Amino acid sequence: MPSPAIFDGHNDLLSCLWHAGDHHGETFFAGRQGDISLAACRAGGFAGGFFAIWVPGEREGAPDPMATYRAFAPISVEKAHRITMEQAAILLRMSEARPDTIRLCRSVAEIEAARAAGAIAALLHIEGCEGIGAGLEELQVYHAAGLRSLGPVWSRDNIFGHGVPFNFPASPDTGPGLTDAGKRLVAECERLGVLVDLAHLNEAGFWDVARMTGKPLVSTHSAAHALCPATRNMTDRQLDAMRETGGLVGLNFGVAFLREDGIKKADMPVGRMIAHLDHLIARLGEGGVALGSDFDGTMTADWLGSAADLPKLVAGMEAAGYGAALIERLLWGNWMDLLRRVIG
Repeated sequence: MPSPAIFDGHNDLLSCLWHAGDHHGETFFAGRQGDISLAACRAGGFAGGFFAIWVPGEREGAPDPMATYRAFAPISVEKAHRITMEQAAILLRMSEARPDTIRLCRSVAEIEAARAAGAIAALLHIEGCEGIGAGLEELQVYHAAGLRSLGPVWSRDNIFGHGVPFNFPASPDTGPGLTDAGKRLVAECERLGVLVDLAHLNEAGFWDVARMTGKPLVSTHSAAHALCPATRNMTDRQLDAMRETGGLVGLNFGVAFLREDGIKKADMPVGRMIAHLDHLIARLGEGGVALGSDFDGTMTADWLGSAADLPKLVAGMEAAGYGAALIERLLWGNWMDLLRRVIG
């Protein structure tokens, strides 16, 4: 039986390709060793997702799933502008060179067309907007190039707001929220039809967005704070606010955001992911939960080594009694419903 089609809320492939000096994405097509490759996607039913641009700081380098993160210093804006452009160009080149296998998509209609053609549907996302200035000129350019989602901050502060540090156990209420520039950024994203991702924004910033937007509140890759009190996870109060807007959470696969002890240790059973899904569904409803793997950017369970292993998670859902209709919504339909309301 073929693997069901999966649309995923977050991966860090572009950052990893950039760090490896592969500015044309050739290793993606040739079977790179990592979570996301063409072969792994084909094997696991990975049919599309958010492809993130992430600019490393002076010490971070490539996303390191083994690292124990805490808080990070702001980075050079000049550096961020250059690297953001370079990573965006990687996806543009990949899509142009091999539209039969991967396509940059700007709408749900284009995502569904890519799926029908057997190509991976790639939605361009920026994770931390250091590469965008306060005047938002770069936002206009990136939107024209295909950007349809962004997180104002990664887990470090910038001109738009305050990123939530990586701490456990701790509250996401870690400091001030959006700056005036951040509020202008959110307003312009709403006008353009760009999704605003709350995954790395601290709690004050979350409530700033909630007060000013009429769009659904979305975290592309988080988990339940009630089950794992990491700062990156969503509290029940946040989840309830998201449900009121018809929002959505993509379940993060990172073990440090799922395990009760918050430790980056890969021996975690599938039941722990199901427990988070159960909690998220209870708070958000069956239409408010999807997947947000963070592949190529975090440590996942030992049985979930790459996109090729996604059928094991699906099997876990089936074993937990999830019906076929709910599984289809979690894997694909809920992201499509949400994106249709935000980007069109």
